[in-house]
Amino acid sequence: MDAFFASVEQLDNPKLAGRPLIVGGNPKGRGVVAACSYEARRYGIHSAMAGAKASRLCPQAVFVRPRKERYREVSTQIMEIFRHYTPLVEPLSLDEAFLDITLDHHSLSSAAETAENIRSRIFHETGLTASAGVSYNKFLAKTASDLNKPDGLTIISPAQAKSFLASLAIGKFYGVGKVTEEKMHTLGVRTGQDLLRFDKKELTALFGKAGAYFHDIARGVDIRPVQSRRKRKSIGTETTLHTDIIELGQVREVIRDLAHKVGEGLHAKAMGGHTLTLKVRYHDFTTVTRSLSLRSPLHNAQDILQHTSHLLRSTEAGRTRIRLLGITISNLTTNSEKKPVQLQLPFAEKAQAIINRIE
Repeated sequence: MDAFFASVEQLDNPKLAGRPLIVGGNPKGRGVVAACSYEARRYGIHSAMAGAKASRLCPQAVFVRPRKERYREVSTQIMEIFRHYTPLVEPLSLDEAFLDITLDHHSLSSAAETAENIRSRIFHETGLTASAGVSYNKFLAKTASDLNKPDGLTIISPAQAKSFLASLAIGKFYGVGKVTEEKMHTLGVRTGQDLLRFDKKELTALFGKAGAYFHDIARGVDIRPVQSRRKRKSIGTETTLHTDIIELGQVREVIRDLAHKVGEGLHAKAMGGHTLTLKVRYHDFTTVTRSLSLRSPLHNAQDILQHTSHLLRSTEAGRTRIRLLGITISNLTTNSEKKPVQLQLPFAEKAQAIINRIE
């Protein structure tokens, strides 16, 4: 979808149409931009930017609070449209998904026609625009979908893939973030063609597991299937504080609130988790995470709070001002997976009976 959250707000309030709109953040206080309209992006505003900075870049921008339930409602409509064309739908977020249309369920002439049908239905049924990428694997389809926004369609055929990737800027490769892009530049890698100079062993040594991925996608190889049911990997929450805090009592109070929210999430999903991660962002935006894995799963706030003090001691909490705190539980397990129980076998009774007979 194109600027999804902001587009929904402009759809519901026509007075916001055509204006630089920011969802989330706070022009005078804390918080970061959750999403922004294309009008706001022209000023250099982007998601995860501090609201105060966004306001400085565009003083006339309009800020609105996120309405998550409304976005979920529209997302449900969109996903239902997707599933009309194929059962193989893998959502990436509320507004984006991979679709495997290898099997044509509607006798359409091509994948491009299917994509246009989907985009047309989304517009007529929701009033919103979407962009699509069409290709023979997930990496190329995702990369293509970002190239002709908003309201665009990009097709990469097998015959076009090699030349397309060779000329593509490395920062446009799906999975290459800012930090990785900078590292690539230091290695002289600015396009897909440059990446071909490195073999898989070299890239793995430079980038770890991601190196093998970079090696394959530069050659147009991505064998990952579209997975219609994805296993949930984590449950967590975080909060950006209204003012920086340094006093440990305040920090622990925020962590307590977060633990209860995560505990409620675990309860709602009937899940537990073996790995606890504490996220701390300091006043200068430096962010650290501290994790702990346990043999027995954590199921509620009490379980979580038993271990947060240990993680907190390995941070600068109490010495450096903090602007954000977060807690995540991962390595999840369902509550139906019962814990091992020692069986009560009557060995003692049988042994005593044998002794009695011998006597």
